[in-house]
Amino acid sequence: MAALNGAVENGQPDRKVPLPRPLRSLEVKYTKIFINNEWHESTSGKKFPTYNPSTLEKICDVEEGDKPDVDNAVEAAKAAFQRGAPWRQMDALSRGRLLHKLADLLERDRVILAVGFPPGVVNIVPGYGPTAGAAISTHHSIDKIAFTGSTKVGKLIKEAASKSNLKRVTLELGGKNPCIVCADADLDLAVECAHQGVFFNQGQCCTAASRVFVEEQIYPEFVKRSVEYAKKRLVGDPFDARTEQGPQIDQNQFDKILELIESGKKEGAKLECGGLAIEDRGLFIKPTVFSEVTDNMRIAKEEIFGPVQPIMKFKSIEEVIRRANSTEYGLTAAVFTKNLDRALTLASALQSGTVWINCYNALYAQAPFGGFKMSGNGRELGEYALAEYTEVKTVTIKLSQKSP
Repeated sequence: MAALNGAVENGQPDRKVPLPRPLRSLEVKYTKIFINNEWHESTSGKKFPTYNPSTLEKICDVEEGDKPDVDNAVEAAKAAFQRGAPWRQMDALSRGRLLHKLADLLERDRVILAVGFPPGVVNIVPGYGPTAGAAISTHHSIDKIAFTGSTKVGKLIKEAASKSNLKRVTLELGGKNPCIVCADADLDLAVECAHQGVFFNQGQCCTAASRVFVEEQIYPEFVKRSVEYAKKRLVGDPFDARTEQGPQIDQNQFDKILELIESGKKEGAKLECGGLAIEDRGLFIKPTVFSEVTDNMRIAKEEIFGPVQPIMKFKSIEEVIRRANSTEYGLTAAVFTKNLDRALTLASALQSGTVWINCYNALYAQAPFGGFKMSGNGRELGEYALAEYTEVKTVTIKLSQKSP
C-alpha cells in the first residue's frame, strides 16, 4: 500500500514518491507444500482456509504441513548440503546471484521455483505453530532457527530448541517502542514521522511507535496535529493504490485491538478520534488517537499491534529516559530534537537495539537490526546477521621444519 499524503522514504516523509499502480485481481496459483523443487500435498491430507480480511470471504484452502512434512523438507535440505551437491560447490558470488534473482522474481510475480536453486535448498511448509512450528523447533537435524513473532511464542521456540540439539536461535519479537518528541523538535517532521511510525501496515509492525512521549510545552499542539493526520488517513481496499490503511490481519487480532481500545477508555485516557470498527465492512478499525495516557494503562504497556496512537506527556529528559525504559521490550526507539547533545544522550540511555534520530523506520541492509530484553536476541541485516549463519572453523597445518 502507498500513503495518500506521501510515503516514508529512508525514514523521512517524501511527498514526491509516486503511487504504485493498483492491482486489478488476485489469482491464487500455489497452495501446496514446496519440497525438493516440487509441489506436494500434505502427508495428512489436511488443509486450512485463508480468508480475505477486507471481505471475510474465503480465498482458498492451503495444504497444512505437519511433522512428517517437516521431516521430508529437512531430508531434502540435508541432501542439498551434502559434500558434492551443487549448492556446496557454488561459490559465494554464484549463491548471491541466485538470492538476488529470487528477490527480483518475488517482486515481479512471487514465483520462489523459476530462480534455479538446486533441489532441497529452498523448502516451504505452511502450517500451524503447535504442529509444523513445533516440529521445526525440536528437529535434531535443523541447526538454526530465525523467528519473527510474539514474545510468548519466541520463548516456546527457544525452550524447545534447547531440548533438541542446542540449535542456534535468533528471535525478532515484540516491541512497545518509545518515540520521544522534545520541545525544540521540528514539529511538522515529528508529527508526520510519529503518525507513519504507528499507523504503518495497520499498526501491525513490531517497530510501531506505540508510546509517543511529548514534552509538555508542545503537547497540546502535537496532539492537535496528530488527530488531524489520523482523521485524514484513508482506510479502504488494500488493492487500491490510494489506500493508506487496510484491514487487520484476522478476527483474533481485530478483537484484541478493539478490546485494548476499550480498556483505554475505561482507564481514563482521552479518546481524541477513532476508537471504533468501521461498520459494514471486513476487519477495519478507524485510526485511533489517545491523549492523557499514563504509564500504568494497558494501552501504554501492552503491544497493541493495531492502528492506535497513545500520546503521553513528559517534563524532563531524566524522567522520559526512566519511563521509556520501564518496559520488558527493547526493540526500537526514536528521538526528535534539534539539540545534538540531547539526541546523543537519549540514544545512549535508551535500552533499544535501534534508535532513530529525527526519522523513523529508517532501515538499511548494512545496519544491524534487532532487540534488547524481551524483544529478542540476535540481529538481522549487516555483518552481525551474517555471523548468525556462519560456523567458524580452525584448520592448523604443521609445516616442514626444513629451511627453504
